[in-house]
Amino acid sequence: MLSGCGTFGSKSGPAKVAQFKQDTSVGTEDISIAAVGLVDVPYRFGGNTPRGGFDCSGLIVYVYSKAAGIKLPRTIAQMSTQGRSVENQAPAPGDLVFFNTTGEKYSHAGIYVGQGRFVHAPSAGGTVRLDYITTPYWAAKFTEARRIASQ
Repeated sequence: MLSGCGTFGSKSGPAKVAQFKQDTSVGTEDISIAAVGLVDVPYRFGGNTPRGGFDCSGLIVYVYSKAAGIKLPRTIAQMSTQGRSVENQAPAPGDLVFFNTTGEKYSHAGIYVGQGRFVHAPSAGGTVRLDYITTPYWAAKFTEARRIASQ
């Protein structure tokens, strides 16, 4: 079953995005570079290729597979159990960032690319885009960052 990525209102608690004011490197910049290269690809629910479009989880699965040879589960909920939390640490390009956009702790995700920005496929009718995690909307919905691959 595929998990769509919506951007509907939620009652998320206060976000902790202060750590996004500084970056660190863990050798996964290829993941963030691959993600940035997909900006402007159309959103498509269930999509998992540049030609067919992406939803948020399809984008992440595609980028991790192509850029790092890492196979991730297809749903955001399953992805949220992979790797390790980077709570209270500086994020690194390539980390996954999770959001509560529908009332579920893990209902949307993107790939952190550095300098407070992340790439994601946010909603129907849109495209893969680059956003700042520190904007009020995303900061309020941020739930966790996870490091999947490190060297």
